[in-house]
Amino acid sequence: MSSTASEAPRRPPRAVATPCVQVCIVDGPTGLCLGCYRTLQEIGGWSALTDDRRAEIMAELPSRRARIDPAKLGPV
Repeated sequence: MSSTASEAPRRPPRAVATPCVQVCIVDGPTGLCLGCYRTLQEIGGWSALTDDRRAEIMAELPSRRARIDPAKLGPV
């Protein structure tokens, strides 16, 4: 009995990984974590978010980083 590609078990798509880098300090003026640039609400609810919402947040992170005072961030 041979198996074809159409018979191969389908794997669910990989979930969007967390951007957490274990630096959990919230910037007061922006409300964003200085490590991952998410809000406390996003961090706390990450596991309950859909993959689409996680991907949206991930796409926003570079522009969020730009909102934080560079003096508060370490070297890139």
